[in-house]
Amino acid sequence: MTTYKVAQVTASGGPFEISEREVPEPGPRHVRIAVEACGVCHSDSFFVNAALPGIDFPVVAGHEIAGRIEQLGEGAQNWGWQAGDRVTVGWFGGSCGHCAPCRQGDFIVCTNLKVPGWSYDGGFAERVIAPVDALARIPDSLAANDAGPMACAGVTVFNGLRRSSARPGDLVAVLGIGGLGHLGVQYAAAMGFETVAIARGAAKADLAKQLGAHHYVDSTAGTPVADALTSLGGAKVVLATAGDSEAIAATVDGLTHRGELVVIGATPEPLGISPFQLITGGRVIRGHPSGTSRDVQDTLEFSALHGIRPVTEPVPLDQAGEAYQKMLSGAARFRMVLTTG
Repeated sequence: MTTYKVAQVTASGGPFEISEREVPEPGPRHVRIAVEACGVCHSDSFFVNAALPGIDFPVVAGHEIAGRIEQLGEGAQNWGWQAGDRVTVGWFGGSCGHCAPCRQGDFIVCTNLKVPGWSYDGGFAERVIAPVDALARIPDSLAANDAGPMACAGVTVFNGLRRSSARPGDLVAVLGIGGLGHLGVQYAAAMGFETVAIARGAAKADLAKQLGAHHYVDSTAGTPVADALTSLGGAKVVLATAGDSEAIAATVDGLTHRGELVVIGATPEPLGISPFQLITGGRVIRGHPSGTSRDVQDTLEFSALHGIRPVTEPVPLDQAGEAYQKMLSGAARFRMVLTTG
């Protein structure tokens, strides 16, 4: 094969179109991946709409990539990879290695973080070139359709929970049952937390229980969410996956003393939280980014061990535009995934 297909956007906010390109050679410490699946994340809209600095068009988005290594560039084999290995690449698409966070070993907050779709062409394509430090190995028991979304959505909630102050037996609430939250509930239950799912509408109660939640709070039922959490003893941690500042702020008074609000739902709107709410109970608010390739591999292995899978809607790469619009509308259940097979 001398050419491959990409689903690209040629101008800010423009439509997706299928284009063919020459198959590139991977450079030093890079590999070429034959993409099998790529999740469609809401963060892809940052690139499609040029909402971040340094966006160059045409844009090939996609940072929930799963596939097989097709070719190794010079030196890539020294990292233990070989052709045919099944790998993912997520939001963490490589780091610079020389900024202050990298020198401290905190690669996910690298000041020059490489994100597929922003720093280089992403996975809405049949091929992608990625640096070796971005690769995570896919366990044999995970299908590509499942592994792709775990490289961003999965690792974000998994890492957010395991790096929180909660310990097995603690009450942990997951705000939102969407692309992030439906995985967060599964991970929270598997980690041994008494798990509360918070969402809009009584109809989601059965889904919450199927995902492993011990309790369900309907945020539209009339009882304030904070009161509902307090009646359960107060949450040690609230993992806020919904990108809704008002809904996030409404959980704070439901935290127990020394409780922690972990924010991963991205929104530009400020949080309406007073210092008084934090000081009196010694509460903490923490923003949590995604995770490194090592964190992604931990996520994949934990998921394989505990039977955790994302709920996906696979569609062919040619339907990238339709999948993206369905994601934006909130109608996806719960992760649109582009496939090349």
